[in-house]
Amino acid sequence: METQSQTFHWRFQNPPEKIWPLLADTVRFNEAAGLPRYEVTETLQDDGTVRFEGAAKIGPVNLAWREVPTNWVTGRWFEHRREFKTGPLKDMTASLVVTAEEGGKTCRADYTLSATPASLLGRLILKAGFFSNTAKTFARLAVEADRFAAGASPFPFTFKAPPPTPATRELVTELIARIEAGPHGHGLAERLADYLLSAQEADLVHLRPLALARDWAEDERLVIELCLESVRAGLLTMRWDLLCPRCRVPKAAVEALDGLPQGAHCDTCNIDYGRDFSRNVELSFAPAPAVRPLGAGEHCLFGPMSTPHVWVQRTVEAGAGLSEVCDLPPGRYVLRTLEAGPDCEVEVAEGGGLPEVLIGEDSIVPGPAAEPGQVVLRNDSGRPRTVIIEELRWVRDALTADRVTAMQAFRDLFSDQVLRPGDEVSVSRIALLFTDLRRSTDLYGRIGDAAAYHLVRDHFAFIGAIVRRHNGAVVKTIGDAVMAAFAAPADAVEAGLAVQREIAAFNAGEQVPVAIKLGVHEGPCIAVTLNGRLDYFGTTVNMAARLQGKSEGGDLVLSEAVAGDLPVVRLLDGISCVRETTSLKGFDAPVDFCRVRL
Repeated sequence: METQSQTFHWRFQNPPEKIWPLLADTVRFNEAAGLPRYEVTETLQDDGTVRFEGAAKIGPVNLAWREVPTNWVTGRWFEHRREFKTGPLKDMTASLVVTAEEGGKTCRADYTLSATPASLLGRLILKAGFFSNTAKTFARLAVEADRFAAGASPFPFTFKAPPPTPATRELVTELIARIEAGPHGHGLAERLADYLLSAQEADLVHLRPLALARDWAEDERLVIELCLESVRAGLLTMRWDLLCPRCRVPKAAVEALDGLPQGAHCDTCNIDYGRDFSRNVELSFAPAPAVRPLGAGEHCLFGPMSTPHVWVQRTVEAGAGLSEVCDLPPGRYVLRTLEAGPDCEVEVAEGGGLPEVLIGEDSIVPGPAAEPGQVVLRNDSGRPRTVIIEELRWVRDALTADRVTAMQAFRDLFSDQVLRPGDEVSVSRIALLFTDLRRSTDLYGRIGDAAAYHLVRDHFAFIGAIVRRHNGAVVKTIGDAVMAAFAAPADAVEAGLAVQREIAAFNAGEQVPVAIKLGVHEGPCIAVTLNGRLDYFGTTVNMAARLQGKSEGGDLVLSEAVAGDLPVVRLLDGISCVRETTSLKGFDAPVDFCRVRL
């Protein structure tokens, strides 16, 4: 039977970079269009590829189809095709092309929908308003996308969430009050609750507080703390996702850290992978079922905005080559295939282009330099390959475990969230701040044990408040010393500087003035459970502790790794920094460090 198609033309008053993320977010777009969810199965083939199949029931009709991997070039076009095994259609293809106009200030979009009937029923469906009804619905969504891009609407698309029952409303009101009664509501609990009751499920099934903070123009720490407090109150649930390092989709999820598996298998990429707190263990949230139950299944398996770090995904036939227009921003990229296999990294310089991508039977390598703005793909293997060009960066909005476990609110609210005994997890990067009171032994002799004890406790509270304010967490106290963890070195340095700046005010309220020694180092370590709490172990920890010992009190000692961190360099601009070299116990070679004095 003959394929039928229709193209819808839309014009937007906003540029492509604002419209593309909305139209290419096929999960959210399809949900807003009222398209049904479907179940997906992934089957490994003998040649190492994965076959993706979908199934759904619409009325009395059972549908089953093969999901063909979507082709796209970010900001320009995508093509999504389904090949049906059962149902009234033989195949269906949706394609979108976005074109800049007026020098990039506005744009147009051409959306083409094609379908081939498989039976008389299919022919009747296509003739009975399939295209016209789709055109009407999609045109409405296009108008709404333009309004949202212009800042005239709070949501990308109009969406009618299921109305909460009176009992649910009463529960939510109670939970809002409970959250705001604690220290981490920050006046945002009602806003979060309204969002949970009104947002699309696409935004809620994997709720990310960093994205929420950006959309709300709020401080990230406050929104993270809000979400943590909301879990404690019962408004949200939380889970630890073990993300695949290739497709970056969670393939394993647990409610508590002590259930975190050593690794997982990704059927989509056909690889086994491990875990790293800094790279692929993410804490995400969802509405509590009593507040907003979410449906099961997919609205779209493949979509450009489901993996926004992927700039190009393109199937190239065996022995063929092709060229695409694509303006890749400067940075590092990974070249790989959707199928399991090797990958490689390349650099795109400012004003430069991506090298040609050469695909062999068991290799993918960069070839000669291509023209800037062009992506050239050549498949010299004996089978079709789907090539992926992705940015070498982690998901921007992922709240990784290294960050959240280094927050005081998490440790206060979820002290029971620890690894199982004997378990250990790699942390690629953590910044550690060690503090100690100078001449604390003399202090006890001068003012007596009781007074000294209270002074030490006061100083713990003083440091703890500063650590929390700068996105860190107190891991433990050791005698008169404090060990604190931060996801970013600049936060650790800012906390150390704040301690020295504010110590005079602290001393004004104490019987005896104190001086505090501080040292900061950052690097890899392992996370473990020690004495019932989440702790860190390794050379990075030892170095940070030893550097604190070189502090004289009133200063801040930074390792070379910390002092050379670009945000730290900017932070210390105009502050006295003296480079020194010393020998440290447990380290064979002399160690360079930076002494900072205010």
